[in-house]
Amino acid sequence: MADVHTGVGRQRGSLPWPRPRRIATLSVHTSPLHQPGTGDAGGMNVYILEVARRLAEADVEVEIFTRATSGDLPPVVEMAPGVTVRHVTAGPLEGLTKEELPGQLCAFTAGVLRAEAARPPGHYDLIHSHYWLSGQVGWLAKERWGVPLVHTAHTLAKVKNARLAVGDRPEPKARVIGEEQVVAEADRLVANTRVEARDLLDRYAADPGRVAVVEPGVDLDRFRPAPGDRESAARAARRRLGLPAHGYVVAFVGRIQPLKAPDVLVRAVAALRERDPVLADELTVVICGGPSGSGLDRPSALIELARSLGVADRVRFLPPQTGEDLPALYRAADLVAVPSHNESFGLVALEAQACGTPVLAAAVGGLVTAVRDGISGVLIDGHDPVDWARALAGLLPERMRRAALAVGAERHARDFSWHRTVSGLLAVYGNAITEHRARLAGRLGDPALACSW
Repeated sequence: MADVHTGVGRQRGSLPWPRPRRIATLSVHTSPLHQPGTGDAGGMNVYILEVARRLAEADVEVEIFTRATSGDLPPVVEMAPGVTVRHVTAGPLEGLTKEELPGQLCAFTAGVLRAEAARPPGHYDLIHSHYWLSGQVGWLAKERWGVPLVHTAHTLAKVKNARLAVGDRPEPKARVIGEEQVVAEADRLVANTRVEARDLLDRYAADPGRVAVVEPGVDLDRFRPAPGDRESAARAARRRLGLPAHGYVVAFVGRIQPLKAPDVLVRAVAALRERDPVLADELTVVICGGPSGSGLDRPSALIELARSLGVADRVRFLPPQTGEDLPALYRAADLVAVPSHNESFGLVALEAQACGTPVLAAAVGGLVTAVRDGISGVLIDGHDPVDWARALAGLLPERMRRAALAVGAERHARDFSWHRTVSGLLAVYGNAITEHRARLAGRLGDPALACSW
C-alpha cells in the first residue's frame, strides 16, 4: 500500500514474493567488521551486520564485499553462519580517504566480478548496495549478472549540502551525479524513513514505484533496561565506566565530526553555565566516539573548544565502546543527545531509548521518526546552543518528567526490531525479483519464466 505522505510503498512484513537464496551485499568504503564510532564506521556498519545475520537466520546466504584496509584480515572471513565478508583489494590498504575511493571503483568492481565468475552461473539472486559508491559497483554488476539491484543510500549528498554544519565541507558534484545515476538504475530504493523517501522523490526524481520505506531496527536483546530500578542500574553503569556517581550525565555517542554536531552539546553546557551555574556544575557531558570525516582535520578541536569555553571540567571523552559497555553508557545517562545536522535515521537514538533512556535530538531527517517528541524524548528545532541549554534546564531537574519519558522511550523502541526490518527487506527483494523475471520473460517471449525459480 502506498504511503499517503510520499506515494511510495512502506514494507511492513513478509509478502508472498519469491525469496532470494543468495545475496551479494556491497559496502565499498566501510566494513561491518569495523568498530562503529570512529573513521567511516557508524550506523551503516551496524545496519549491514544486523541485517546480514538475520537474513542468514532466515536461510538467505549473504556475501558482503568490502574494500580491504588491513593486511591483518584474511581475504574471506565467516562473520556468522551463512554470512561471509570478502575483502577486495582496491588501492592501498591504508591512507585512502573516502573522497579518494571513486578512483578505486574500477579495481573494486573487477574484484567483485572475478569472485562471481569463479562461482556457478546464477550464484547470486540479488545485489543490495549500501551508499552511493557501492551503488556504482552494483549498477555494473547487475547488468553483468542479470539480477536486480536494491540500493540503500544511508545519506544523500543533496540533503547534506542543504544542511551543512559551519566549517564542514560540501559533498562534491561527482557524488551528486553518482547518486543520481544509481537512483535511476536501481530496481528498488530502500529509504529508512518517509522523510528520506520524500528526499529521493523531490531531490532525485526517483520513481515512486521503486521506492520502499523499511525502517531500521535495534537489537532488543542487547539494548534493554537493566534489571531492577533505573537509579540502581544507572549507578552500577556509572561505576563500570568510571563516571561520577552523583549529578546528571548527558551522553553523546557517535563519530566526532561537524555533521554529528557534538560541538552543539559542548556549547550548550557553556550556555547552561551562564543560565544556571549550579545545575551546570552538577552536569557531566560524556562524548563517546572518535574523529571522523572532516573532523580528522583537527582531531582535538572538541577538546580545545571545551577548554576555550571554560567547561573542560564538565566534559569527559571516551573512546568508542564495545560489548556491554555501550548499553551501560546509555543506562548511565539521564539523557542521550543527538544534535546532528542530518541523520537518515539515527540508530544511536533508538539504542538509547531501548535501554530506557530519553533522547534529546535535533528535529532533522530520520530523527523525527526515531524519537517521538514529548513521548520518548524531546526534539529541538535548530542547533542554537541556547535552545539546547534551555532544553537541558527544563529536563534534568524534572525527575518525574524524565521518568515518564524513560517509560515512553522503552515502549517506542519496542516497535523496532531487526527481524521487522528484515521482513520488510525480504518483501522488497521478492518484489524486485518478480518484476525482474517479468521483464526477462517479456524480452524472451516466454511467460513461464516469470514464475520459474
